[in-house]
Amino acid sequence: MSDSFSPEISDRICKHMNDDHADAVLLYARVFGNSPEASAAEMVSIDAQGMNLLTQVNGAQAPLRVAFDHVLQDAEDAHQTLIAMVKQARQQGK
Repeated sequence: MSDSFSPEISDRICKHMNDDHADAVLLYARVFGNSPEASAAEMVSIDAQGMNLLTQVNGAQAPLRVAFDHVLQDAEDAHQTLIAMVKQARQQGK
């Protein structure tokens, strides 16, 4: 299952995404989380099946789960999948 995603790996990926790619995290929420009204999003955790986000929607915090289209094998697979997802989200026009 998600054995390849230790809490340390999840924390490292989340910190990187939140610190360096906050715009991408918001796109994940808007496009893949079907939450176009989200004004902010933070990646809380990631595992082999998906990511958990905390979004701001109309001034209120709302948790959101975004599932991946396949089970991730490792951190490198997560990296490549997150890149592909942001490219797809940008093509869909936010």
